[in-house]
Amino acid sequence: MLEAGGISIYILHDLVQLDLKPKAAGFSVVVSGHSHIPKQEMRDGVLYFNPGSAGSRRFKLPVTVGRLYIENGTARGEIIELLR
Repeated sequence: MLEAGGISIYILHDLVQLDLKPKAAGFSVVVSGHSHIPKQEMRDGVLYFNPGSAGSRRFKLPVTVGRLYIENGTARGEIIELLR
């Protein structure tokens, strides 16, 4: 768990192991990565963000990193593809 720019962020490896309700616990962002599938979506006012994997290509997934922007009390993510 961390806070940046007034935003509370919950970070864990595998989203399946999420053991709380992020919105009720006051989190605006949940960052995870186990699946290596880059993805971001809003659910119940919470940004769920998986930056993917910047290591060796896995399966047929893209090689990506993520950037989280925090501005004016809100968060948004960007997924950046490194290799095609």
